[in-house]
Amino acid sequence: MMGKTTKSVLWAIGFMSACGSAAALEDGLCEKATEAMKRATTYFTTRVSTRGGYLWEYSEDLKTRAGENKANEWQIWVQPPGTPSVGLAYVKAYEATGDKQFLDAAVAAAKALAWGQLESGGWAYKIDFSKKGSRKYFYRRDKDSQDPNVRKRYNVTTFDDNNTQAALRLLMAVDQIVKDPEVREATQYGLAGMLKAQAENGGWPQRYPVKPPEKPRTFEVKKIYPDGREEILHPPRKYGYYYTFNDNAMNDCIDVMMEAHKRYGEQKYLDSAKRGGDFIIASQLAPPQAGWAQQYDLNMQPEWARKFEPKSVCPAVTARNIRTLVKLYIETGEERYLKPIPAAMAWLETCMVGKDVWPRFVELGTNKALYMTKDTYHLVYTDDNLPTHYSFKSGYGVRSAEAFYKRVLDAGRDKYIEKRDRQPTLEEMKARAERMEGGVKKTIGKLDGQGRWLGKDRNIYTNIFIRNMNQLSTYVRLVREGERANK
Repeated sequence: MMGKTTKSVLWAIGFMSACGSAAALEDGLCEKATEAMKRATTYFTTRVSTRGGYLWEYSEDLKTRAGENKANEWQIWVQPPGTPSVGLAYVKAYEATGDKQFLDAAVAAAKALAWGQLESGGWAYKIDFSKKGSRKYFYRRDKDSQDPNVRKRYNVTTFDDNNTQAALRLLMAVDQIVKDPEVREATQYGLAGMLKAQAENGGWPQRYPVKPPEKPRTFEVKKIYPDGREEILHPPRKYGYYYTFNDNAMNDCIDVMMEAHKRYGEQKYLDSAKRGGDFIIASQLAPPQAGWAQQYDLNMQPEWARKFEPKSVCPAVTARNIRTLVKLYIETGEERYLKPIPAAMAWLETCMVGKDVWPRFVELGTNKALYMTKDTYHLVYTDDNLPTHYSFKSGYGVRSAEAFYKRVLDAGRDKYIEKRDRQPTLEEMKARAERMEGGVKKTIGKLDGQGRWLGKDRNIYTNIFIRNMNQLSTYVRLVREGERANK
C-alpha cells in the first residue's frame, strides 16, 4: 500500500526544475530558500549532530549542550524538540525539494533512534552512545544477550511528553520513503511495543512496563481551606503505571495508531486507536463535572501525580480529549465518539476563572479552582502565589477544541473530509506563497555565514532550526506545486 507521504515524495521528485518562475512570485527566492535549507542542514549534520541525533540546545561554540537538562557530546534527546522533530523537518524538506541531502539526514536521525530503542519497544528521554552510558540501558539490540546483568538495565518506555510517539512518527515517515530494513524493524517493533503497552480497557500508562509498588509509599501535602483550616494529605508517590492523559500522553498514542493505520493499512492499529477512544469515553467523570482527570489509578479513579498535580478535573485534558474524540469520529464515522462532548463543554463553562481562562485543576465535587503555593507547594484555593515552572491557569486550547467540534458537526463528516482533503487551486497556492515571501526573506537573512540560525542569546536551538526549516519547506513546496499546476 502506498502511503500519502510516499506519493507526495514521488510527486515532488518529478518536479525538480528551477523554482520561482511562477508569475507574481519574487524571482530567485525559491532557489535562495532551498540553498538556505541546504546550508543549515550541512551545518546541523556535520557540526551539531551526534551519530545522526540531536539535543535541544547548544552554545555557539558547541561546548555546552542540553536537552531538558545538561548533556554531553555522546548524548541525544528523543523528547521533542529533539531528534524525531529535527528528523521530521528533514523529511518535510525532502518532500518539498526531492534533494537527497535532506533524506540522508532524516535517515540518519531515524537510525540514531533505532540504535537507542529499548527492549520494551519504546524510548527513554535520551540516548547515550558512549560505552559507559549505553550500559545503563537494556536496548533492543541487546535482547538476545546471554549476560543476565543486561536485563537489569533501564528498560522503561515513556509515553510522557510525546517521547516514544514522536520517535515512531519519524520512523514511520522514513520507512515509507526508503524501505530500509533497519528502519522497518525498529518501526514495527516500536508499534508492537505500543500495542503491548495498551491495557485491555484501552488506556496507556505514562511509562511501560511499570508495576504498582508492593508497599505503596506516600508524600505529604498540606491543604489550606478558605476558612484557614488545614489538612495533611498523603498522595501516593509512584504514578508511572497510572492511565495518563497528562502532557497529551494517551492522545499522542491514539494519534500514532491512527497514523500507523493510514500508512500501513493494518486494522490492528485502527482497532487500537478505537480502544483508546473507548477509554476516553469510559473515564469521563459524571455530570455535572463531565470532564476528565489528568491521570487515573487502576480502579479508574482520578489520582495525584507529582506534588503539584492533585487529583482533580482538568480543563486542559478535557479540551484535548474533545479534540481526540472528534478526530476518532472523522477517522471512523462512529458517532459514539461525539456523544461525550456536549456534557464536557457544558462543564467547561462552569469553571472559568476569567474570560476564556480556566484553572488547570478543578476540585472534585466542589468545582472550585485548585492551586499550589510557590516554594511550599501547599494546596490552596487562591492564585496569588503560584509557582512559575508550571501553568496553573490558561486558555488550554478549550475554545479551539470546541470550535473544531462545531466545524465538523456543522459541515458533516463527509463534507468536512472533502474540504480538508481538497487540493488548493493554482491561485490559492500562489497567494499563500506571496504572503509568505516577507517572512521567508527574513529567515534567509538571519542565516549566518556558517549556516546557523542563532537565538537572541547566540545559542543554537533545535526548535528554531525546525521552525525555520518548516517555513522554508512550505514556501518551496507551494512554489513548485504552483509550477506543476501551471504547466
